[in-house]
Amino acid sequence: MQERARTTYALAVLFAANTLNFFDRQILGAVGEPIRREWALGDGALGALGTAFTLLYAFVGIPLGRLSDRMRRPRILAGGVFGWSLLTAFSGMATSFWQLFMLRLGVGVGEASCAPAATSLIGDLVPAARRARALSIFMLGLPVGIALSYAVSAAVAQEWGWRAAFLVAGPPGLVCAAAVLAIDEPRRGRAEAHHVGARRRAGCAYRLVLEIPTMWWLIASGALHNFNMYAIATFLSPFLMRFHGVGLRDAGVIAMAVYGVTGAAGLLLGGFASDAGLRVRPNGRLLVGAAATLVSVPLLLMALSRPAGDAAGFATLMGAACALMYMYYSTVYATIHDILEPALRGTAMAVYFFAMYVLGASLGPFGTGLASDHFTARAAWAAGMGHLTGAALEPFRAQGLHAALYIVPALDLLLALVLWAGALTVGSDRDKLERWMRGAARPAAEN
Repeated sequence: MQERARTTYALAVLFAANTLNFFDRQILGAVGEPIRREWALGDGALGALGTAFTLLYAFVGIPLGRLSDRMRRPRILAGGVFGWSLLTAFSGMATSFWQLFMLRLGVGVGEASCAPAATSLIGDLVPAARRARALSIFMLGLPVGIALSYAVSAAVAQEWGWRAAFLVAGPPGLVCAAAVLAIDEPRRGRAEAHHVGARRRAGCAYRLVLEIPTMWWLIASGALHNFNMYAIATFLSPFLMRFHGVGLRDAGVIAMAVYGVTGAAGLLLGGFASDAGLRVRPNGRLLVGAAATLVSVPLLLMALSRPAGDAAGFATLMGAACALMYMYYSTVYATIHDILEPALRGTAMAVYFFAMYVLGASLGPFGTGLASDHFTARAAWAAGMGHLTGAALEPFRAQGLHAALYIVPALDLLLALVLWAGALTVGSDRDKLERWMRGAARPAAEN
């Protein structure tokens, strides 16, 4: 019973840390439009602020992933929570684009500690049969944090300006960092059917991870999925304001529901469906993810086809699509644990996140922003005003962003195909791991 209480406490604190993780990173999406207007930025520059965070997040995550396989994970995570919370608060003091850019780089360093350390802990706290549900609880921090950030940050910015939204986000993280330190470090491999402890196969950890065929499909899927999710996160609120004529506070509330509340439902559904799928077939998790992603494509197209001013119709369809897109996390994160031995899971998550953020999240906001600027300029040319720059382009920005967002359903269709390809290899990779773990357990039992 005491062991169960410790596990429950750990999951609750990890959920809280992940909630703050996504709350802090999403502030920019909630208040991006007033920042862009104050400094007369294009959408490419606004997207670059998100890229600043994700690029350093990805690169720093690699060594932090290896540390998560070697050191006490609560200490790594607590240091990260403390650091990113402090730098988020400092972001509210920025007086120029480049100051904010540099501070967002620092936030990325701190937040890079969260996923490798936390998911590695969960892998040792929860048996494989219930792991997708446990990971979905942890990942609930994603939609909950984003939902709270949209609602709180937009409301604070409406009353006191966008800088105040960053300032109020810092203090809760300092409390959470102390709570993380109270998590007990579990023995690595304790939740596995075959006791392997911390045994490792000979060879470079990164090579061992990349020798697994399914990992390559999961890495490709992560890049595609994060491109879409970060593009939506960055430009959902600006799109509501420009194309559908919604105010800042109301855009925050709608975005909270569309990208946050529905996401929570999708994650929970994905966790249960993923575990159920695994009971039916060895590749059931990825088949669930592929099916959910495929169904989201027509919903995205219908949402973007709604006429200007129909914010309710857009929100309903986009919310349904986002719920299905969130099922990705429950299916793929659990699959990584299914094909990796306990002593390599932190490294595997770091490698996966590196590609996910460098090739996906960093390009999503920036690439979509550049596409928006391109279509904005083209709309101005079509109206016979091709030499407009800066604030003079504002009347055409709604049309430009609307055209750019059609990138999302196109990549979502490709993502469904990649997940289906991964489902073709995951069964054999799971079998190989189980055979190795049985062999590793025998010498341990003999000793």
